[in-house]
Amino acid sequence: MTEIQLGVIEARFADMIWEREPVTSSELVKLAAEAFTWKRTTTHTVLKRLCDKGLFENNKGTVTCRMTRSQFYSMQSRKFVEDAFAGSLPAFLAAFTQNRTLTKEEAAEIRAMIDRMPPEPGKED
Repeated sequence: MTEIQLGVIEARFADMIWEREPVTSSELVKLAAEAFTWKRTTTHTVLKRLCDKGLFENNKGTVTCRMTRSQFYSMQSRKFVEDAFAGSLPAFLAAFTQNRTLTKEEAAEIRAMIDRMPPEPGKED
């Protein structure tokens, strides 16, 4: 699994793009100047870095997603579970719920998610 790490400011800038894409790079320069007090060159440098990481594409000044926010955070979550819990989702859930209880709504939502999951190939009942 490819790992893409973002710093806090890179993540905020990526969120800015995800919220507005497709967006022009000149619009991003204006937005980044307001949000982060960046100069044009800083905006273009960070944008290039995010494009090099495979999140976005800048085609003739129009920035579009190569990976949606949902896809990115899903990948990050899977990587975290893989690294921290040897890929065990039950171990992650046990750790996550160790010092708190799930509400009835949360438990129902998790059950519904599990019920919607297709069976693992070759492991059908």
